[in-house]
Amino acid sequence: MLPQGVNIAHPDKLFIGGHWVPAHSGRMLEMVSPNTEQVIATCAEADEADMDAAVAAARAAFDHGPWPTTPPAERVAAFRRMVAHLEARVPELAAAWTAQMGGLASFAGPMHGGSVLGLSQIAGFAEAFGFVQQRETTGAAAGIVVHEPVGVVAAIAPWNGPFGIMANKVAYALLTGCTVVMKPSPETPLEAYIIAEAAEAAGIPAGVVNLVPSHREAADHLVNNHGIDKVSFTGSTLAGKRIAQVCGERIARYTLELGGKSAAIIRDDFPTEAAAKLLTGTLSLMSGQVCAMLTRAIVPRARHDELAAAIAAEMKQVVIGHSDDPATQLGPLAMKRQLERVEMYIEEGKRTADLVCGGGRPSHLNQGYFIEPTLFANVDNQSRIAQEEIFGPVLSLIPCEDEEDAIRIANESHYGLNGSVLTQDAEAAYAIGRRIRTGGFGQNGLRIDFGLPFGGFKQSGIGREGGPEGLWGYLETKTMLLDAMPAQL
Repeated sequence: MLPQGVNIAHPDKLFIGGHWVPAHSGRMLEMVSPNTEQVIATCAEADEADMDAAVAAARAAFDHGPWPTTPPAERVAAFRRMVAHLEARVPELAAAWTAQMGGLASFAGPMHGGSVLGLSQIAGFAEAFGFVQQRETTGAAAGIVVHEPVGVVAAIAPWNGPFGIMANKVAYALLTGCTVVMKPSPETPLEAYIIAEAAEAAGIPAGVVNLVPSHREAADHLVNNHGIDKVSFTGSTLAGKRIAQVCGERIARYTLELGGKSAAIIRDDFPTEAAAKLLTGTLSLMSGQVCAMLTRAIVPRARHDELAAAIAAEMKQVVIGHSDDPATQLGPLAMKRQLERVEMYIEEGKRTADLVCGGGRPSHLNQGYFIEPTLFANVDNQSRIAQEEIFGPVLSLIPCEDEEDAIRIANESHYGLNGSVLTQDAEAAYAIGRRIRTGGFGQNGLRIDFGLPFGGFKQSGIGREGGPEGLWGYLETKTMLLDAMPAQL
């Protein structure tokens, strides 16, 4: 069973060691439509034995196979063949995302086309990277610094952006010479199947790319496997802490891109109506299910009520509907448990702040995981709705006394992923941005470029993906001191 427009050859199997094999568990994962609450796809479910088999295959391909020692230019050429395969399947990737996650069909095509374009950019970073460098040294006649693949990578991607996030991890792993075990979310595994088929079509050697969709227990077993040299994880901070703990026990490497509670500071030079439109439109993106989402709006107290009224007016105009309706501006949340989580935080917010608008399920939809865009005003920055990641279309409006107070409030968070300032003054935006403790910062909205480093401060993560800097997390650095410079250098 697959969504319309998605053509996967072996959804009932796992991809291990270059072969499509039955799952040891004999079980199947079910994908449920957020629009209709009906099962729309199934695929094989990996268990602990399957995880061990995938790690063994990846381990053999790294320890004995040609991929880690393949010249970088040849790895790039093979990866570009994968990208060409994926480019031809952008419509499938878009259809899979809309069906599984409930993302808007109107956004799915450009989103996935952009993700594939980004893969070509990563290949370019690898082409320009100096994997072997001659260095001046006083320790020997010849000094060489080499950057070698870290080893076997467990790539664990979330359900909100399953293709782009997983594909980036696979790109950096393959281009640096690593082998990889893909563990997609059980709610959105289909994109990873397409990535595995792309690797197969491109002639990537057996065992270099493996695919094992699973639930949390088997994923934890994967992370605990001592054959894994590095874990690249995108997801919740809670899960990230567990991964860091497990990897720390054996000093395994890891990159963690975790949660966020990003703030937008509204300066007095930015018009109220424009701020309301920007914040409402941003919050509607993927129904607020974006780790870098701007979910705290910090505004001077004198403008608080005016901005609250303007945002409420904008939110009431948002069109809520099914993902495949071109008129829809806000689609469903991805799954039932996410809807219940958002509703729990809305109830919590009612006890500590002023509910201005939203907060309920839309009356015209009697099925699906839909929630209205929701605004809370006069929010205390110490409250749960201001401090904890909700991952839904819920905005907290927080009054401040002045710009200094706004910066304090923005930084008063365990998270540090993203941030923004709404201002016409680029000089002020730069000065404020340098004082905000986040891995990303933009002027006038949620701005992200995955061709540049992406990641967080504090509990929003460790390491960076994106840009040439993304290569570093998949490499080990070796210093060699020799009596003469080798001819093959």
